[in-house]
Amino acid sequence: MQTRVEEVQLSAPAARQEHATEYGIIGAISFSHLLNDMIQSLILAIYPILKDGFHLSFAQVGLITLTYQITASLLQPLVGMVTDRKPMPYSLPIGMGFTLCGLLLLATAPNFTVLLVAAALVGTGSSVFHPESSRVARMASGGKHGLAQSLFQVGGNTGASLGPLLAAWIIVPHGRGSVAWFSLAALLAIVVLVQVSKWYAAHHAVRGKPRARHALDVSLTKSQVAWSLAILGLLIFSKYFYLASLSSYYTFYLIHKFGVSVQNAQTHLFVFLFAVAAGSLIGGPVGDRVGRKWVIWVSILGVAPFSMLLPHASLMWTGVLTVIIGLILSSAFSAILVYAQELIPGRVGMISGLFFGFAFGMGGIGAAVLGRIADAQGIDYVYQICAYLPLIGVATVFLPDVEGRRKRA
Repeated sequence: MQTRVEEVQLSAPAARQEHATEYGIIGAISFSHLLNDMIQSLILAIYPILKDGFHLSFAQVGLITLTYQITASLLQPLVGMVTDRKPMPYSLPIGMGFTLCGLLLLATAPNFTVLLVAAALVGTGSSVFHPESSRVARMASGGKHGLAQSLFQVGGNTGASLGPLLAAWIIVPHGRGSVAWFSLAALLAIVVLVQVSKWYAAHHAVRGKPRARHALDVSLTKSQVAWSLAILGLLIFSKYFYLASLSSYYTFYLIHKFGVSVQNAQTHLFVFLFAVAAGSLIGGPVGDRVGRKWVIWVSILGVAPFSMLLPHASLMWTGVLTVIIGLILSSAFSAILVYAQELIPGRVGMISGLFFGFAFGMGGIGAAVLGRIADAQGIDYVYQICAYLPLIGVATVFLPDVEGRRKRA
């Protein structure tokens, strides 16, 4: 009883810190996420240049994505577990240093093997950045966990949308070597992250370890929690396998089916990714208000009618449908992540790393598998079979209603 009282009775300054939403810190970590994911998206955006310059097959293009995504996905849960036990605030700028090295190597790579090394370095930087930056967003949320994660996500998705546009404006006209100019963005991110790390180090000393009072008192058994996490993993699979078809092969699809130029195709990819960025702002705050399960329902299963229409649409309607798909589908991740974090309180780093890593892994595996399918059956066939993936969203019905249980508790 004494321990319980001590946990709840914080000092007045600590209580104010606990409940205040630190929008400056959330903005800084979101801006860093923008720069980080903008750099990462350059790999996807310059695929046509890499394919022609190195005479790559679609399978090799998929292997580049797989290398990047697997490096990130395998390391992120490990980073999260380690930092749950021993937080490392200054790992944030160090991780961005890996990204910087990968970017410079991507600009100068002489062969396909070195391209894979560059992709692996960028993936390593991502694996360090995401678990700890997600923890910072939660620490600064003041209890508005969904909102903080959405603001954090919108930074990353906005950065991802800028990559293709900047590639069309800068890299296509000036060649692959101009990728090196984006090292300035990585250096700026390092400067910002050093300041965030100072805040993180100071506030972790005040707040200490996550307290049990943040847990949802929903009386779930271990098997129910494991089952819920498995369902969330299945939903992540459907979301990111489908996104892989658009992020990795959308430009090729437009060039092949409609005969558009590389720059035109990259502009379409920017519009889709910008819609993803805009939609990512929706899921978190709406989930805070109406429940995360409802957001997950609508954001994944609700995409199915549009994804099934996409392979049969004209160029104009293809652009319209991909914007709708991006807006709806992107709202899922923040809701899924916060839902999972609250299933296992006190393990923010592990859960963040696990779900970011699994998302990247599914994207990488999806890119590799779909690349082989595109080589064997054609790029159009990829979109015909991927159209049905959002139907997996029906599995949301098996998730427990944790918000309802909390209200009754």
